[in-house]
Amino acid sequence: MRPFLTYIFFVFSVLTFAQEQENSSYIDINYFKGNIALHNNSILHLIKGHPEGVILSWNKKTFGNEAWEQRYNFPDYGVSFTYQNLKNDVLGNNFGLYAHYNFYFFKRHLMFRVGQGIAFTTNPYDKIDNPKNIAFGSRFLSSTYLMLNYKKERIIDNIGVQAGLSIIHYSNANVKAPNTSINSITLSAGLTYNLSEEEPDYIIPDGKEKFTEPIRYNIVFRSGVNSSDIIGSGQFPFYIFSAYADKRINYKSAFQFGTEVFFSNFLKELIKFNAVSFPDRNEDGNTDYKRVSLFVGHELFINKISIITQFGYYVYYPYDFEGRTYARAGLKRYFGDKWFGAITVKAHGAKAEAVELGIGIRL
Repeated sequence: MRPFLTYIFFVFSVLTFAQEQENSSYIDINYFKGNIALHNNSILHLIKGHPEGVILSWNKKTFGNEAWEQRYNFPDYGVSFTYQNLKNDVLGNNFGLYAHYNFYFFKRHLMFRVGQGIAFTTNPYDKIDNPKNIAFGSRFLSSTYLMLNYKKERIIDNIGVQAGLSIIHYSNANVKAPNTSINSITLSAGLTYNLSEEEPDYIIPDGKEKFTEPIRYNIVFRSGVNSSDIIGSGQFPFYIFSAYADKRINYKSAFQFGTEVFFSNFLKELIKFNAVSFPDRNEDGNTDYKRVSLFVGHELFINKISIITQFGYYVYYPYDFEGRTYARAGLKRYFGDKWFGAITVKAHGAKAEAVELGIGIRL
């Protein structure tokens, strides 16, 4: 009953908020059902039923009043709420709140949505009450969802339909062990409701934009807390200092090359732990825990927000932990022309190491 009441309250709140907005917005509700992907054999005991739930969204349409809207074929942006029953008493139920963008293709009948936010799980790991839940080591999780829908608006008055595929990911990125994470692959179907009778015309750009910009230099500081995979080993702060150059080749894209230094205190404690616990490995408990890397990356600019992807290689790597390569992905938000904040996830393959909060300057 409590999840249902929470859902009803959120529906009411979104409807009230949406009615107060300008008339170029719509709401949609989607039901989904599918399977948990077996990305790790250790979660096999957690896959029992077919997870199902709902995604409720408010979406603000764009019509080209700003240049970035024209470049991306007039996307929508908005907020989403999700409820998911994972069909397993060990996993419990998850609630999520996201910011999202909708991008359109094929005469706006194909919609691709990217949502990023935070989720709350009702039944995380507990060494006494719930020791089998190795997927979620904390109540609050980082969550991403993707949706690919065929969409047809205004079939009956302001009501439309959409259906397609949704993927939902939950992980706390090793903020607290355990953390094997859960990925749901689902089919979804739903309704849309436009909050206006008429909408303005799209503003079509006159011609191709020209863009030039010199090489820019960036300095970033990232930090947060994380832990090793050893349950009960504790949470420790980490610090990352990055410096890189980027070259913006057009309004949308920039390529990056740089270096960074990692001070990961969880790794310092893990080195000591392994040296004492596994003497047959002949490991030195005083091995340096710091790492230095070179990386290349790409930044996709969308208004004041950008999406970054980076791939790195440790050139200084005194202790072997999850391999010498890593990837980073996440969001940046610019404040003015130079300063920005960032939230990113760093991972080795499919295994996340940390959620990073960063602040930087682009000179």
